[in-house]
Amino acid sequence: MTSIISASNLNHTFGKGALRKSVLSDVTLSLASGEVVILEGPSGSGKTTLLTLLGALRSVQSGSLSVFGYELNGAKKAGLRRTRSQIGYIFQHHNLLTCLSAWENVSTALRLHSHIAKRDYRSRAVALLEAVGLHDKIDAYPENLSGGQKQRVAIARALVSHPKLILADEPTSSLDKRSGRDVVEIMQRLAREEGATVLLVTHDSRILDIADRVLRMEDGQLQP
Repeated sequence: MTSIISASNLNHTFGKGALRKSVLSDVTLSLASGEVVILEGPSGSGKTTLLTLLGALRSVQSGSLSVFGYELNGAKKAGLRRTRSQIGYIFQHHNLLTCLSAWENVSTALRLHSHIAKRDYRSRAVALLEAVGLHDKIDAYPENLSGGQKQRVAIARALVSHPKLILADEPTSSLDKRSGRDVVEIMQRLAREEGATVLLVTHDSRILDIADRVLRMEDGQLQP
């Protein structure tokens, strides 16, 4: 299987001098095309830091990190932007824009892709919202959506540009058991249909069974 992510001996620290703290230590990781992988571990173990590095949201300090075959250590800003545009992100608290309707929130992800005509934004957004079960909430604003519905909008936004890599940070943390399960199953199904790789960071043991692999991180290190 084709490798989407290849990381070797990643190290990352925060702070300087006496306040310097190691967050990641010698992390080596490979994710194949089409995999659904869960990364679990306690709070503060380095999961989110690793996710932001893999998503080109944070600069690589030490080690090698290749995403879509492009080395991110030492990469220029243009290369990082290009990499980010190929990744779908699902954040812990959905991060919807309150001034935009559901379909408009989804369409914001399309603005990074100049080859997609603006006249097609609504039809693409509507198709994804219908796929996540929100056919009756297309024009609704976030204030009129439940927590689970907001997270479904966030999933649609992450998938609307058909990314080959989806990174999700604690997508079920603010949801009840049923809504959380629905959200990850939608993510799994749509990712499989799109042939995408999914890396889902969580400490929610209720959803571990959706993964092809489960990785565990403790104290900044991936456990064998």
